[in-house]
Amino acid sequence: MQFRILEVTTEEQLQFCRDIRVTVFVDEQGVPLADEFDQWDAIRPEVRHIIALEGDRPAGTSRLRFVDGYAKLERICILPSYRKYGLGRLLLAKLEELARAAGAEKAKLHGQVQAEGFYTKLGYSREGGVFDEDGIPHALMVKQLV
Repeated sequence: MQFRILEVTTEEQLQFCRDIRVTVFVDEQGVPLADEFDQWDAIRPEVRHIIALEGDRPAGTSRLRFVDGYAKLERICILPSYRKYGLGRLLLAKLEELARAAGAEKAKLHGQVQAEGFYTKLGYSREGGVFDEDGIPHALMVKQLV
């Protein structure tokens, strides 16, 4: 499969991102809808949303913010039918590219424990113990970008 990774610039693209997150986090993983969306779910200068497309079909999404000196990678998710094609790696590469371009030297994310091996293969290391986020075990994962 061929994927395009784009920065979100329109409300239509942002709605595709929201729809993907509802499918993955709310419907599949049981995250309460009220907990999934926050003030950063808009097109605004302090947050960057990205979307992965296979042809013109939305396949995955994520977002980037800058928090406490880190590029914070958030809401990384892929629709079930597009998993196992390396799309997660492509999403993280795009987030890291945007973070470096903005001058970030390190990245962090709250990774689901079941995906910790994936993040480790991409150069992330766990800091601290496991914590609960919306009923799902997570760990803080960090990476030097420079």
